[in-house]
Amino acid sequence: MATSVHKPPPGSDVLVVGAGPVGLTAAHELARRGLRVRVVDAAPGPARTSRAVAVHPRTLETFDQMGTVQGMLRHGRRNRAFTMYATGRRLVRLEADYASMPTRYPYTLIIEQTRTEGVLRAALARLGVRVEWGVRLAGFEQDATGVRARLVHTDSTRDSTRTLTRDSTLTRDSTGAAEHEEREGRPAREEPREREGPQGREEREEPRGRGESGDSGEWEEVCAVPWLVGCDGGHSTVRKTLGLPLVGESRDTWMLADAPVRMDLAPDTIYWVHTGGQALMMVPYAREGHWRLLDTAPRSHDGRGSAERFSARLSRGLGTGVQVGEPEWTSVFTFQQRMVPRMHEGRVFVAGDAAHVHSPASGQGMNTGIQEAYNLAWKLAAVHHGHARRPLLESYGQERVPVGRALLDSTRTATWLVQFKNALAAIALPLVFAVVRNVPWLRRAIQRKVLGGMSGLRLHYAGSPLTTPAAIPRTRRPRGRPGPGPAPGERASAAATAGDALVRELRDVRWSLLLAHDHDDSSSGGGIGGRGSGSGSGSGSGSGSVALRTAREAESRYGAWLSVRRVGGRRGQGVLPDPDGALRAALGLAAEGSWVLVRPDGYLAARGETLTPAVLERALAPVHPVAARDAAPLERPSGSRRAVQDTVETNSPAGATEMERTR
Repeated sequence: MATSVHKPPPGSDVLVVGAGPVGLTAAHELARRGLRVRVVDAAPGPARTSRAVAVHPRTLETFDQMGTVQGMLRHGRRNRAFTMYATGRRLVRLEADYASMPTRYPYTLIIEQTRTEGVLRAALARLGVRVEWGVRLAGFEQDATGVRARLVHTDSTRDSTRTLTRDSTLTRDSTGAAEHEEREGRPAREEPREREGPQGREEREEPRGRGESGDSGEWEEVCAVPWLVGCDGGHSTVRKTLGLPLVGESRDTWMLADAPVRMDLAPDTIYWVHTGGQALMMVPYAREGHWRLLDTAPRSHDGRGSAERFSARLSRGLGTGVQVGEPEWTSVFTFQQRMVPRMHEGRVFVAGDAAHVHSPASGQGMNTGIQEAYNLAWKLAAVHHGHARRPLLESYGQERVPVGRALLDSTRTATWLVQFKNALAAIALPLVFAVVRNVPWLRRAIQRKVLGGMSGLRLHYAGSPLTTPAAIPRTRRPRGRPGPGPAPGERASAAATAGDALVRELRDVRWSLLLAHDHDDSSSGGGIGGRGSGSGSGSGSGSGSVALRTAREAESRYGAWLSVRRVGGRRGQGVLPDPDGALRAALGLAAEGSWVLVRPDGYLAARGETLTPAVLERALAPVHPVAARDAAPLERPSGSRRAVQDTVETNSPAGATEMERTR
């Protein structure tokens, strides 16, 4: 195979393999944090059929942080109910009850995956990154300094619109043979998908040594990058090359279809329908009259006669006439329940279906993958920019592998409930749900239990090595937290219903240190009410002044990656306005000088009632932070060691060692 060497302009910091929702989220968040990102996908263009259709509240909060949520909302339908039918009788309607899980998005958004991907691609393009379609990862090698990936460009990329990145070696294969792997999580026997062309055009530098004959073939490029993120689905080349096994089992065979439906029932709920021998589900799309249909019957389908079959079964189960039109798309697949034991090796990471595959029963796959991508992106950016040291990256797997295991357990249960094959179902279901329907407290308990798992709002990192548990005497701290407000490891967005100020703060790519301080000294200018020193404003005695001084010093030392804000008082520099005290109450910042430390993904890392330099250093230690080169160390007033013991406990990973900063 002839080889030519091409030296393009300086290139990428991260290669993201896979342009589904997970890969696009990872790329967006890395680019938003200033990394040069390259995204490749073996498919010739964007998918035109949808796999995932449900975006749950926690993912909507994440999209809000990314700045993409409004685009999602424009294309989706807000669902707040789940209604169950069996053999023509309505069993129960479960309403969305988020009273115990405050959120600005108290619903599941039903949106076609093609729309989700389109919004993310557009947002990524605004950051200067476009997907390179028809580019397949053939393999890679890594060492302590970086990753060398072999990328195969198919014929479709001859005129594709991209700019080559980094020093690359390009080869050609004149046979024209191209091997296309399945995109992220594509089910078996899925009907062929048409694809749109690339989203835009960019100039491309032709490699020296390429012939001018224009003959067909493949291009092979060796691309060197510091980091590689594999979001390339259930058949992941990245996972296989790393030698990571997918541990688990194969499960049942189901059928999915997208089809027009005519019936008298309103499209304001997801329907679960039991016919007496099998179960089906109906999910309403935003497009009027169009539905996602799920058939859990174990026998195989080939798509022929599916409209008539769906019509008959749904009519029998719902007890009303249902007319299903010819499906736009069908897929029969045998789903797996598997996951990897770890999520990275060296400089290479996996996320989404590349790390775990499971039943679609609860609509968790895409949502979980998006959370993983966001979790990884802020950590990778921190290490790459030199704001934190390499041990921080270990927390990616430490936090997300347990989530993946819990996901497999919950989807296993959801799968059993959705298909409900028990022969006594026709008798048992009406009896069971008659009780549920007529016992309000039981119905509410079931609603909250189901929502807590599906919504993602109950997810926490209380046991993470990055979380410092609060250490307030138990007589003053019910269930381990200092009064109301989220506990360390829980999401700060639970307090965002108190006002827009916190919402805007959570969109910042940095960490946030939020301090309860009422004194208005914003006139001194700069940062958190200015950086006065000595006898300047805020330098008096008392816990509030010590906290304010500590916050200012932290801003000077870590300001590149730490946002410091005062909660309370009027609008001004470094202030989250809270005129009625609602935000402080929601955050649990009752005492002057109390504080919370929020991670870039919106989860609390620590909180306390007194902020001193020693306390803050202890809270930040698990992150392995790197201060600005010219920053002075945080000053420690006398007695600060006692304050540490009174305010926080350390939960650093055992045996963590400091490593060289990656530049």
